[in-house]
Formats: sequence, structure tokens, C-alpha cells
Amino acid sequence: MSDTNNRKGKVRVTRFKDSWRNALRITTIRIIIQAVVFGLFLSFVLLTTFTHLDRFPGLRHWVSKVLEVDPLVSIATAITTHTVYKGLLWSLVILIPTLFLGRFFCNWVCPYGTLHQFVGWLARKMRPRDTINVNRYRSYQHVKFYILGAMLVAAMFGSLQIGLLDPICLLYRSFTGALIPAANMPTQRLFGDYGLHQGAWLVGFLIFGLVAMNLVIPRFFCRVLCPLGALLGMLSRFAWWRIERDPVKCTDCDLCLMHCEGASDPHTQLRKSACFVCFNCIEDCPEDALSFALLPPKEHEVAGPDVSRRKAIFAGITGLLFFPFVRSSGAATRDFSTKVIRPPGSVEELEFLERCIKCDQCIRVCPTNVLQPALFEGGLEGLWTPILNFRMGHCQLNCTACGQVCPTGAIQRISVAEKLGVGEYAGQGPVKLGTAHFDTGRCLPYSKNIPCVVCEEVCPTSPKAIHTERRMSTVRDGKMMALSATETTVLVTEWPAPGQAIGEPVLFRANRWQGDETTRYFVLLQHANGLSESHRIVANDVDTLMIEGRFAQQPDAGAAVILQMELKVPRVDTELCIGCGICEKECPVAGDRRAVYVTAEGETRSQHYQESDRNRSLRLLKTASAAGAGGSVSLSHLMLASGGTDGEGGGCGCKSGGSCSAGDCGSGAASDQGAAQQGHMVDLRTFLT
Repeated sequence: MSDTNNRKGKVRVTRFKDSWRNALRITTIRIIIQAVVFGLFLSFVLLTTFTHLDRFPGLRHWVSKVLEVDPLVSIATAITTHTVYKGLLWSLVILIPTLFLGRFFCNWVCPYGTLHQFVGWLARKMRPRDTINVNRYRSYQHVKFYILGAMLVAAMFGSLQIGLLDPICLLYRSFTGALIPAANMPTQRLFGDYGLHQGAWLVGFLIFGLVAMNLVIPRFFCRVLCPLGALLGMLSRFAWWRIERDPVKCTDCDLCLMHCEGASDPHTQLRKSACFVCFNCIEDCPEDALSFALLPPKEHEVAGPDVSRRKAIFAGITGLLFFPFVRSSGAATRDFSTKVIRPPGSVEELEFLERCIKCDQCIRVCPTNVLQPALFEGGLEGLWTPILNFRMGHCQLNCTACGQVCPTGAIQRISVAEKLGVGEYAGQGPVKLGTAHFDTGRCLPYSKNIPCVVCEEVCPTSPKAIHTERRMSTVRDGKMMALSATETTVLVTEWPAPGQAIGEPVLFRANRWQGDETTRYFVLLQHANGLSESHRIVANDVDTLMIEGRFAQQPDAGAAVILQMELKVPRVDTELCIGCGICEKECPVAGDRRAVYVTAEGETRSQHYQESDRNRSLRLLKTASAAGAGGSVSLSHLMLASGGTDGEGGGCGCKSGGSCSAGDCGSGAASDQGAAQQGHMVDLRTFLT
């Protein structure tokens, strides 16, 4: 049935002579399945846009499915939060077959593994003997198990870092932050307007380097670094089926290593933790010595990963130390960066770091490009988590798409009504991302007396959170002297220098002081008898000012005339500001910082925490205990005023911070949000019992 040909020193094995039978080989079926799954993955990535989700709302249930079937995501988030997001139960579709078939996911389903296999097949050109040698098992393949151990130990303390190297998260992040924008630059109509992403060069070169390593070591990432592969490899030790070698038929030709994807040593004792179940070895064997057998003899296999106990302990210590090292910087608590503004619906920061897997799918779906992958704004622990950068865009008022695609509940699925605080959510008020502030040294009306009301015009709240107040100031060199006057006009010159009786003539531009809707000009006339009066200027020519109304007293020659400007200056109402950032995005002041900017102070996601390190508050609220003690306010309990009145919210101080599912929480908006989230959460301890 088999045929082996030697041409120019190359070994080529053909399983069947008949081409139609080759088309039905198990490896051909596997390649077809890989292509279909990769196509589905790519389709989901391209469909994860606000336009598609808005047009086809049912897509929100499917675009995250590839992430939801990731077992490492489910297990790691269950460790950090002690709960399982319902969508992550889809990972059982992978976990259960792995217990029977082995590590099949890596070479049948994983889109990142398919990409590595394709690039390796396309670019790697070696002599047969070199190919066989490079596909032998190497000790450096243990590294992925140490990486997995360190990440899981860190997860036990609440630091979720599996997204850094999880293949599905990494591939999603690479497509969102680098590959799609780069591909779309020359042809913007291909995928829509490409977005700009901070740190895109790092994401791009990382995936390029990992894929390029296939030229040196086939399936480098899968064999050496992949923590998901390590997890599935550990579970593969329980598999019922595996590759089995018949030592009677085997001639030790080592041809089974020619296309071995996992370097699992099928020519000797099979390493179950490294085998990808690709079936290439069965197809390549010219003696039919290999088969996929049920419960083969244990002495023909290496069941578990051959890892060093000392190195495993060191990996665990590394994960153990990672948590206190990154948390002691205070970047997530006391020394938080005001630039770390999370998407609407996000849970409190520490819980957010327990849930976010850095897949950046929320960044992909954002219609305004305001969501960006964080670098070190939130510390090392927050690397590649989503933050809002209002120089890139703003948060649309009627958009909650980021929460619809989040697979782990780091961003809760909230409705537009809940985000705006209308209807049944009117009592808890709108979701606030932060608060706007003004840099008076850069604001045009404040620092340069240049009229500007852009921030007020674009403010979307009703009533507007940014409003203007009129401020009166003297125009530079605005003190002049009256030469003559009528009831409605006054002829002026410059204020005379010492020793001069009359100042130099003035040369005004026609209607220079007429003003407009944002700016009005006034003339303050100081009479010789000490009285003064002010009138608005309605027109002017070269040296004459025309006023609104009439002078109460005829100006005398030599009277002092002072030009004044009434300018609109912006103010922020912190009770109404929701931190959407459109004011910062549209501010005409360019440079390293806009004149109006938004920070995380005032966010509602942390309003129910009594700890000052976790509550990013603007003012104090009464607590339930303080109210019970006679209504006094405890200054040790910092509570966020998110638009409510004193005494609102109460603050439960529970771990879920606004997502408490306990019936007796009594934390106002927190209990309402907890009830809404209860349908999306499964308590792991209850689930297991």
C-alpha cells in the first residue's frame, strides 16, 4: 500500500498510490479542519466591529467563542475569581476530548498553531536527515510547563497573566493591534478605517519574531512557550488513545520524525505531553508500524512531562513573588495613574486585573478607536489591558459594544439605558468613567483671552456638564483718553505718556471691538467727578467707539476710557460629567496635553469600596454605620459621589465591588448591578458541589 521514492537525496513518502485515496487520508481531513477553523477565527476577528454588531446583534454571542473554548482562560479566571463566567463553560468542548484523545487541540483546532505550521511548511527547507534531527525531543521543551506553573501560582493570588502568552489571546491581540491595521493602511476599504494603537510596534514585532522562529525550530512557540499547550499536555497523560509503535514491524528508520509537529519521539517511547495527534508519523511510516490505539501498554509511553522538580519549585516561587512585587508598586491602588480609565461596565480595578486576559477584543470592537492597549500606565500587571486614550477618540454615548464581546466579565454586559442611567436605572445614575479637568495655563480663554467654547458645544450630557461663565478683564493697553464724545460715541487716543497732554492717535480695525456670541467688549468711562459707567461696544471705526444705549453723563475731554473684555470661560459640573472624553478629543489645543483632559477620579466602578486605596472618590458620603450612629459622617470611609446625593450607595465593601450577588448587600446601585450579573456568573464552589 505504501510507496517510498528517493529523488536527489530527498525522502518522500506517499501513503497510497491512488490519488483519490490520498484525498481521504486522516492528515488531509485534519488540514481541511485546520483551514476551516482558521477561517472561522479570522471571520470572527473581522466581524468584531461596532458596525457588524449593531447591524447583526446576534453576532455578539459568537464572536468570542474561540476565546471561550480556551481551557486555560477558564481555569485561570476560575482560580483568580473563584467563579466561572458562563460563556467559559464552552471550554469543556476541548477539555473533555483531551482526556480521551490527547493534545489534539494544538494541531486540529488552534488557529495560532495552524499559522505556525503553515509558515514552517512554507519557509523551512532542510535536508531529510536535518529535518529528522530537528524534530527530536529536546529538553528546552520543558520551558512551557514552568511558564504555566508560574502563571497559575500568580493567579492563585489574583494576578491573571495567562493572556501574555496564551495563543488565542496573543493572536487576537496581534490581529487587533498590528496585523489588521498594517494590512489596511494601503487599502482602507478592505477592513474599514484602520485604527491607531499605542505600542503596536511591540505587538507586531513580537508575533513576527515568534513566527519567524519556525525557521530555526519547527513549531517553536507550540513546543517551547505555549502555556495552553502545557496545560493540555499535562491532561494528555490521562488520554485513552495515543500513537502506538509496533516494535516488531519497526525498522528504526526514523521517518516518523520527518513531519512530527510536536517532537514527541514516536520512534521510541511516545511522550504524550508533546504529541499533537497530527497523525503525520502514521502516514510517514513505510512499515505500518504506527497506529492510533486504545489503551496501549503503559511501558511504551512517557505519560507525564519530564520536568525537573527543582525547576518546577523555582517556577512556582517566581509566580509567588510576582504578585507582591507588582502589587507593592501601588499602581493599582494608592499610586494609581489617572490615565488608567477603563471601559464602561468595567469592574473595580483589582477585580478587573483578576479577569482581563488581554485579548484586546474590546479594542477591536470600539468604533472610535478610544480603547488602547495599555503599556505601563497601570504597572506591569496591567500590560496590554484596555484603557481609554481620549487623544485617539471618545466613548460614544450610546455604545456598550466592549462589554458585549468580553469573554471573562472584566467588562460587564450593560445596556445603553444602564450606561446612561435612564429608565429603571435612573436611581443609580449614569456610568461615569472619570471627570474632566481644565489646565488653565493652556486653555485659550483662560490663558490667552482667545474665545473658545468647543468643549461646551460637544459635551453630550443634558444638561451640559461643561458650561461657561462670563469673566470680565481689561484689554491689554486698554487704558485710553477721551478727546470728545457724543451721547453714543466717544473719540479716543492712547493714554498720554508723562509730560504729554494728548496721547498718540489710535488705529482700530473696523468693528474690532464689536464682539460676538462668545465675547463682548465694554467701555468703562471714568468721569472727572469720580463717577464711572460701563457700556457695551456695538461698533467702532479707526478711533471712535459706539456704545449700546446712551451715556448717563456727557464725557469730558481727558476722561479715562478703559476697554474691557467679557469672555466666556469653561467650567465643569462634576455632578453631570460622565468622563466620555469628547471634550479632550475635540479640544483645539494640541501638543503633549490638551487644555481639557479626563482622569479616572469620579469613576463609578469603585464607588462602593470603603478602602481609600481602591475608591477613586471626589467627595465623602455617609456610610450606613455612620447614619445609624446619629447621622455623623465618618471621614475614614471614602465613598465616591457619582452623581447621587449624600447617603446614596452606602457601600458594601464586598470583593465584587458593584457586582455583589448577595441578597443582603444593600449597596444601592451595587445590588442592582449584582442582580443583573447574577445570570452571567457561576459560583465555582457551588458548581462543583
